[in-house]
Amino acid sequence: MLLQTASPTRRFKSRIETFGGVWVYWRCGGADDASRVRNLSVGGLFIETRMPTVVGTKARLEFLVQEGQIRADAVVRHVQAGHGLGLKFTALSNGDRPRLAALMNRLGYLSREEPKAFWFPSRAAI
Repeated sequence: MLLQTASPTRRFKSRIETFGGVWVYWRCGGADDASRVRNLSVGGLFIETRMPTVVGTKARLEFLVQEGQIRADAVVRHVQAGHGLGLKFTALSNGDRPRLAALMNRLGYLSREEPKAFWFPSRAAI
């Protein structure tokens, strides 16, 4: 008998699917684009893009959502060539934190997770 085991994950924060309702304008490595956010967590997101990018490249994000302005700095952590990028948040302003929490609440994040305080990396000046 052959048993399948679950593969371990390195992800510490669960992600939620956005189902096409979240877009982000982003700049990375001298290029910019607007992309659909496939999934999102308090630690990062995955965006759909065909733009070639290198792991470790810094990115600047501006979410295009009804919660208002949400700006963040991130770094490329994973590249799926021709499909998209996994980005890890590196900084988020104090003013944008409540809006990101509201976005995640709207997307159903808090209803599926235990209530806990959100931790977002800080950015001193924007």
